[in-house]
Amino acid sequence: MFELDPRLQNDTIRVGDFPLCRLLLMNDSTYPWFILVPRREGSREIHHLAENDQLQLWKESSSLAQWMESTFNFDKMNVAALGNVVSQLHLHHVGRCTDDPTWPGPVWGQHPAKPYAADEIERIKQQAGRGLAEYLGAES
Repeated sequence: MFELDPRLQNDTIRVGDFPLCRLLLMNDSTYPWFILVPRREGSREIHHLAENDQLQLWKESSSLAQWMESTFNFDKMNVAALGNVVSQLHLHHVGRCTDDPTWPGPVWGQHPAKPYAADEIERIKQQAGRGLAEYLGAES
């Protein structure tokens, strides 16, 4: 059975579920930053997923990236599957701006997270619900 890693649980806000992945919003308003987590027990690497799940992950990643690009103002989309701290397979989607506080370096561990206000979270969830409606199912 799928269980979200406790660190991801603590650092993110659940937005909903794609057919394969749980969509999370990183609770750091410094960047538009979303995370896809395939709902497959024990998955640690993309190549460990079944071939159809690998294809579905890329479809969901591309859909999320396109929606982010049309919704948020940023200069570069960074997509990364790191696992040095959290080994559960997860794919970061971070919108970067040339004037953001850590440009051009990495976003990880550079400064304390700036949590979203409740109204900002609700607005982003509504935007995602509208913009990703054909992919994003009801939260379960």
